[in-house]
Amino acid sequence: MLTRRTLMLSVAAAPLAGLSSQAARAQSRSFFGIATGGTGGTYYPLGGMLAQLISNTAELPGTKLSATAETGNASVANTKLLSRGEIESAFAAADILDAAYNGTGQFEDGKVENIRAIGALYPETVQLVVRADSGIEKFEDLAGKSISSGSPGSGQWQLLGDLIEAHGMSREDVSEDYSSFSQSVEKIKDGNLDASLITAGAPTSSVTELANGHEIRIVPLTGPAIAKLQETQPYYVSSILPAGSYKGIDADVETLAVRAIWATHADVSEDIIYAVTKALYENTETLGKVHPKGREISAATALQSVSIPVHPGAAKYYQEIGVGQ
Repeated sequence: MLTRRTLMLSVAAAPLAGLSSQAARAQSRSFFGIATGGTGGTYYPLGGMLAQLISNTAELPGTKLSATAETGNASVANTKLLSRGEIESAFAAADILDAAYNGTGQFEDGKVENIRAIGALYPETVQLVVRADSGIEKFEDLAGKSISSGSPGSGQWQLLGDLIEAHGMSREDVSEDYSSFSQSVEKIKDGNLDASLITAGAPTSSVTELANGHEIRIVPLTGPAIAKLQETQPYYVSSILPAGSYKGIDADVETLAVRAIWATHADVSEDIIYAVTKALYENTETLGKVHPKGREISAATALQSVSIPVHPGAAKYYQEIGVGQ
């Protein structure tokens, strides 16, 4: 992926009759990318609407700001894009950004010190999805079964490993599949996969599609093993997937959640980040019309679960509205 550059579009002013010609005026255009996730998750639709909001409402003196949402490989890959300055912003889970900045977990080979937070978005729900006739009713029932956790090294892949360890199992006890959300759902439909571990804003489009055609179960993630996991991974908080989130889910499901963060890197200008932060938090009602999770985005919670430095442009906006003071 190539880093975008600010393009200068020259607009020539036509000379008026009898008057000396005037100097051409230059209008700049800045391109602002947002790395999201796969089309079957929540990052993608919200990122697309956010890009439209920025393009239509963000105010930047003398510059037209054009934003685009791009499909991505979720938190770890998106964070690495930011580390290399290959995109201006990205969605990522709070725990992944914390690990990157501090050089822990999957970032033990080096700290990513240039990442900066724009603001917190919404809680992402951990959903262990199976067919209702799978015989899988608790996490331990996955022994000998196949499960998709996303690509190796991803946040999903790491979470599965953490859950396996917390339950006294090993990765050899399951057959791992590395499909995307959408791909894993198709495999579950066809009977070629037993389970998929999906962390995304609920309801998640790929799971909704599966539930509309097949009876499903969301396996609870609760109890002593989960409490043990939370001792080492405090970003994972206890959460409830409400009854009715999907067809056939008639009772609340106890599970986990981690907050999604909109992040950038230190080289993006303060003016641009101020403009996009303002565009987000002053148009949350519009985002809520795209996806229910959009209704959970609020300036009041913009700094929740944010452990990396806040970009100066975002900090300027929060100072103006009295957040974090």
